[in-house]
Amino acid sequence: MNELATMDFHPQPQAGEARPWAFPAPGRGTLDNGLTVLRCQRPGQQVVAVEVLLDAPLDAEPANLDGVATIMARAFSEGTDKHTAEEFAAELERCGATLDAHADHPGVRLSLEVPVSRLPKALGLLADALRAPAFEDSEIERLVRNRLDEIPHETANPARRAAKELSKELFPATSRMSRPRQGTEETVQKIDAAAVRAFYEKYVRPATATVVVVGDLAGVDLDGLLAETLGSWAGLSAEPRPVPPVTADDTGRVIIVDRPGAVQTQLLIGRVGADRHDRVWPAQVLGTYCLGGTLTSRLDRVLREEKGYTYGVRAFGQVLRSAPDGTGVAMLAISGSIDTPNTGPALDDLWKVLRTLAAEGLTDAERDIAVQNLVGVAPLKFETAGAVAGTLADQVEQHLPDDYQATLYQQLAATGTVEATAAAVNAFPMDRLVTVLVGDAAQIAEPVKALGIGEVSVVAAE
Repeated sequence: MNELATMDFHPQPQAGEARPWAFPAPGRGTLDNGLTVLRCQRPGQQVVAVEVLLDAPLDAEPANLDGVATIMARAFSEGTDKHTAEEFAAELERCGATLDAHADHPGVRLSLEVPVSRLPKALGLLADALRAPAFEDSEIERLVRNRLDEIPHETANPARRAAKELSKELFPATSRMSRPRQGTEETVQKIDAAAVRAFYEKYVRPATATVVVVGDLAGVDLDGLLAETLGSWAGLSAEPRPVPPVTADDTGRVIIVDRPGAVQTQLLIGRVGADRHDRVWPAQVLGTYCLGGTLTSRLDRVLREEKGYTYGVRAFGQVLRSAPDGTGVAMLAISGSIDTPNTGPALDDLWKVLRTLAAEGLTDAERDIAVQNLVGVAPLKFETAGAVAGTLADQVEQHLPDDYQATLYQQLAATGTVEATAAAVNAFPMDRLVTVLVGDAAQIAEPVKALGIGEVSVVAAE
């Protein structure tokens, strides 16, 4: 008879002591050409993320040339003094790298991601693009045509159309913020290579630029590498441009962008508020999240779960532009889409949610869930080098200290229910909201007028 087999069990692994998480702190330096450098060592991140911020904001674009910053940003990857556009793209591909660029109100940003083993080559290509972009006439003409082709598609997109109308309503016509970021058909068609070169020569220089490098840089001589590549980028020194003041009119009113026959109404409600320099920002983030930050927030609970008007409604705050003195602005908004017949009832219930919030406040349970969701997921949110680099670049653009993000999480965790309620109520005052509706005016105008939430006007969809 065989003896019973015996098994040896290894001791069950025990969890180690939890380590407190904090947003990574970068190191700072400056190259000889004046370029500011932020670096952040992230062990195990073999794909390095590089962000370059150029002090070439949209309000610096020449009159009647809105969109020239966008065309310039796109042209950075269309050839240099060493490579044609095709050769430049092929060299990037050989490095396993991606290079993107875009223009926004704070300036132009270039984003590079590349395996650390190919970082020297990729940084060399990035430096060439900044130092000596080709801006060939034929390439600029192609980029202009591409941009012109995009505009009708943006106009046809209800969400994009609503955003365009809200900016036009909130800001005076003289403000760059009132007009589309990437220009209009009228302005873009005036852009040529000479205009792009002139904008580049006036605003793109290392002395007013910042580069952020994040990844596993162990064994990489980053100082030497940056000196050889981006350090070769020459340019005149210059003081950062002054940031013009921003004015906005958030008098409560409703604008319907008429789309006859539309089966849904695109909703965008907004106003202008303080930026991240304001001490109320953490409480505002928390309160706004409770109002409409996720599927279980108040707006979704009422408009989606209880009433079935929508697939989802979101409330959010988005910084438009910041200034060192704290005079920047953020967009505070509620967005979503509603089936056409229920547009009036849905808006009525939305305003009821806001009234209830003001009268009764948030609950401790809502506050606790929001803190858990916002703070608890932070380590996962910043797992990649790209996420860390993007946030550090945001801090630079918004003139925030390097430890801002780490401090924000501490402030969110310390914010109480009463503070979050007050911030949310102040962020969305019922009589100071501009409501844009993209939908069938014949069906929604009268029900919306009956709500008494502001004067209603109708504009053509274009």
